[in-house]
Amino acid sequence: MTKMLTDARSIRIKGRSFLAVVLAPDLPFDDWLIRLDDLAARSAGFFLGRPLVLDVTDLPIDRAQLKDLIAELAGRNVNIMGIEGGRPSILGPGMPPALKGGRPVSDEAVAREPIIELRNGEPKPAAPEVRSALQSVVIREPVRSGQSVIFPEGDVTVIGSVASGAEIIAGGSIHIYGALRGRAMAGSLGNASARIFCRKLEAELVAIDGIYKMAEDMAPGLRGQSVQLWLEGDSIIAEKLI
Repeated sequence: MTKMLTDARSIRIKGRSFLAVVLAPDLPFDDWLIRLDDLAARSAGFFLGRPLVLDVTDLPIDRAQLKDLIAELAGRNVNIMGIEGGRPSILGPGMPPALKGGRPVSDEAVAREPIIELRNGEPKPAAPEVRSALQSVVIREPVRSGQSVIFPEGDVTVIGSVASGAEIIAGGSIHIYGALRGRAMAGSLGNASARIFCRKLEAELVAIDGIYKMAEDMAPGLRGQSVQLWLEGDSIIAEKLI
């Protein structure tokens, strides 16, 4: 007898790619957690609903230390979906799975439209009108609170403002022809030469190549001004645009 291998009860399995945020802690963990708490306190919802990966590559830790760190993160509602760079000896039952082969850019063909996400269960605002070109995307409407525009393939330009509670994540540079009141993260896949430009700086957070700075950490004279930001070493430098 021949048995059908596909019927109404079959399980459907699909492949799908997501842009994950990678946390790379350093020792001692207590000091690193203090800095993480500071980031979370000054940028509410930053970790909410995100796929998070913990990168422990080259960290001289044992299984107990890793388990304690994961528990500390879970207590902060930072839930880790996978562990990268962990030696087999420090991984164990009950921990997130080991991940391998993470790449800044997928080898597969990907659509060049940005991902627009909503968080915090807010009513869905109308999606901004998007016009894209090779290695860049243009958002021709303001980005509203609760929206995330994620474009790892290149630059993002917003013809309008980015509201508090909204965010732009770009693999390249970010250009905002309005007020930046939310979060802007440029060079998200390791591009240290990326820059952020905005007509009016009122940001909750800016970041370039993983180095971040809160608006209150910047010179008071920059607030409300047209500003460009770039990375020098491990420091974000900002200056007024003329």
